[in-house]
Amino acid sequence: MAKVKPFRAVRPERALSSLVATRTYISYNHKSIEEKLAGNPYSFLHVLHPDRRYGLELEGIEKYPLVRNRYLDFKSTKTFIKDDEDTYYIYRQKHEGHIFTGIISSISVEDYFNGKIKLHEETISKREDIFTEYLNITGFNSEPVLITYPDNEKIDGIISKYTNERAEYEFATTNKDIHYLWLIQNKEDIYLITKYFEKIESVYIADGHHRSASSANLSKIKQSDNPDVIDAVNHFMTYMIPESQLKIYSFNRLVKDLNGMTKEQLLMELDTYYRIENKGKMYYRPSKKHHFSMYLDGEYYSLYLRKEKFTNNNPLDDLDSQLIYETILNPILDIKDMRNDIRISYQSEKMGIGSMKTKVDAAEFSVGFGLYPVSVKQLKNIADSEYNMPPKSTYIEPKLRSGLTIYEFE
Repeated sequence: MAKVKPFRAVRPERALSSLVATRTYISYNHKSIEEKLAGNPYSFLHVLHPDRRYGLELEGIEKYPLVRNRYLDFKSTKTFIKDDEDTYYIYRQKHEGHIFTGIISSISVEDYFNGKIKLHEETISKREDIFTEYLNITGFNSEPVLITYPDNEKIDGIISKYTNERAEYEFATTNKDIHYLWLIQNKEDIYLITKYFEKIESVYIADGHHRSASSANLSKIKQSDNPDVIDAVNHFMTYMIPESQLKIYSFNRLVKDLNGMTKEQLLMELDTYYRIENKGKMYYRPSKKHHFSMYLDGEYYSLYLRKEKFTNNNPLDDLDSQLIYETILNPILDIKDMRNDIRISYQSEKMGIGSMKTKVDAAEFSVGFGLYPVSVKQLKNIADSEYNMPPKSTYIEPKLRSGLTIYEFE
């Protein structure tokens, strides 16, 4: 049973929604942050980067109280207003021909601890601790955890009823995305949505493992400090989206050198595991699972795994990101630590088909490998079996805007 609940979001006044909302803060470089802060007094980046007004770039404990202060400023000037009623929020994003529609809600931390919320990535303790401290000091979270659930006609039916009406927010952004937000405050519809989610046995984190882990940590801290902790800290904000709407992209692997081998020697080593075809200079990408592309010395190659070399003993073995590690990166190129080895880099296929070629041609890397995207079924199999995907196995959309709905822990 997934314990999903409505909540009372703090959110922008309707007229300011397009000016307040931002991409996730890590997607901006220094220059673009400065431009946004200078050109838009309503940007949520003023809250996320409050130190810039003093010409500083602070981190951690020095910065978080200032974030809290700027957030309170946005509330006091009515840029942000808190809803008076418990609400489910339907959020829709039109992005590059895809339409993503789901429900922004809260979900019980208990589901995180008891395994009803399934994970497919291992979190890094240091990052968990940093974000837990951030939540504890600022008292809010502005980015929902992306969670997927099996398609449900009854939930879809309620969503459709609202999306046929005028949205509370409707605005375009400079990357040509269009964003919508509808409010569900009807008590009967809230009751039904809650009950429909209760009938779903498990849900799956698609993106936001560190955010969910940090929210769970915060709940533990608050409970130990105060046994009568308010309900808000026992939940965290999520964006619940049907499985069929997730868009999963792969990450290419780029390697600095050939581990002392020549091009010909590398090809001979690869021949042990793969049937190799030279595809020439035309752009080429893998077309199915267990099939890789390789760009080397100005040419593309297809690598088809030899069936006798493949043993699928568990869901991890079925992942191409694991397979390429077991057959190429580790035994041939001597890359052992996928997280920390400086010889390997990762690049989302969202960067474009020619991006890997450009970096190899510029001699930044010696070879590049293209992977086929992970499926939702593979992601669920990993989570159900309590395995963790290798680093950079998925790039998942939608990517939500920050500052449209804010979840307060107080």
